[in-house]
Amino acid sequence: MEKPQSENLILVTRDTTTGIAHITINRPKSLNSLTRSMMASLAQAFKSLDADDSVKVIILSGSGRSFCSGVDLTAAEDVFKGDVKDEETDPVVQMERCKKPIIGAISGFAVTAGFEIALNCDIIVAAKGAKFIDTHARFGIFPSWGLSQKLSRIIGPYKAREVSLTATPLTAEQAEKLGFVNYIVEANELMVKAQEIAKSIAKNNQDLVLKYKSVINDGLKLNLGDALALEKARAHKYYAGMTKEQFKKMQEFIAGRSSRQSKL
Repeated sequence: MEKPQSENLILVTRDTTTGIAHITINRPKSLNSLTRSMMASLAQAFKSLDADDSVKVIILSGSGRSFCSGVDLTAAEDVFKGDVKDEETDPVVQMERCKKPIIGAISGFAVTAGFEIALNCDIIVAAKGAKFIDTHARFGIFPSWGLSQKLSRIIGPYKAREVSLTATPLTAEQAEKLGFVNYIVEANELMVKAQEIAKSIAKNNQDLVLKYKSVINDGLKLNLGDALALEKARAHKYYAGMTKEQFKKMQEFIAGRSSRQSKL
């Protein structure tokens, strides 16, 4: 396994045996609040891992007591009036562009920008005691990483307005009931569960994993009719590109599975 780049506040490791990469936001004394340089490093980490053919799945977590407490407000003007329009240094843009599945391992606080980053993960595992908080309205910060639009589509507009306009914390248990947390585990089991999910993804057909993530995420931006048409068009393109050898392997796999099941 590649050793982490310990001099950075964004740590990246790759396990070449499993194809699982791990990004850690590593500023625990500040509850992993983000500076502008950290945002650029986080964006670059996702871009680099997405381009690495050896990486199949990415796990994102924070070190210490928090996942990410948002933007470092001691340098707010530098952050918000700096390179916020530069897509190359925007971690959420790079997460949205990332073809690889991203698993968020959330412990402690996911606040405002941290909440937005969490919502851009494809699968979320939360430790007991984790809290998701939108404090944009409290501190006079205008959302720009999608929280005002994505949260309402996930949990419904009425609940989203309450969460965002009152800055009400959502516990991990509430988040699971509302549909954006997949699992809640004990804190010491957080990475174990995230790794378990990552390994389940990594053992599947990687070409289809990437295409499946893409069609789900792209379809969510459309109405149902257009999304169904998108799926059908991509399916036709996929099957049209398959060789006879690929169809043969698919048939052999299905036949082998049926044989194994009949022996149970």
